[in-house]
Amino acid sequence: MTDFVQVSTATESREQAVELARSVVQGRLAAGAQIIGPVTSAFWHDGAFGTGEEWQLLLKTTLARYPELEAHLLKHHPWRNPEVAAVAIVAGAKGCLDWIAAHTAAEA
Repeated sequence: MTDFVQVSTATESREQAVELARSVVQGRLAAGAQIIGPVTSAFWHDGAFGTGEEWQLLLKTTLARYPELEAHLLKHHPWRNPEVAAVAIVAGAKGCLDWIAAHTAAEA
């Protein structure tokens, strides 16, 4: 089992993505965030097929901080049922993993 995960979500606007990124990084729920976009998405929503542009967030955190990060994203996300998915970081440069661990530690 890995101790680190990369969490993804998406928003409708760049401003929404930036605000979510700021709040989770300032709260030490993620060590860093990357915002990518706009990206084109194809999806099913409320029984209908759709496409649209979104802004993707990639968040780096520890497995231990994931439950708090998920709860924060669900509470502050502008959508009522947003994508929040975590994938294990199975390998990474020691310096990078140390950085994630150091910047997601709860503040004293």
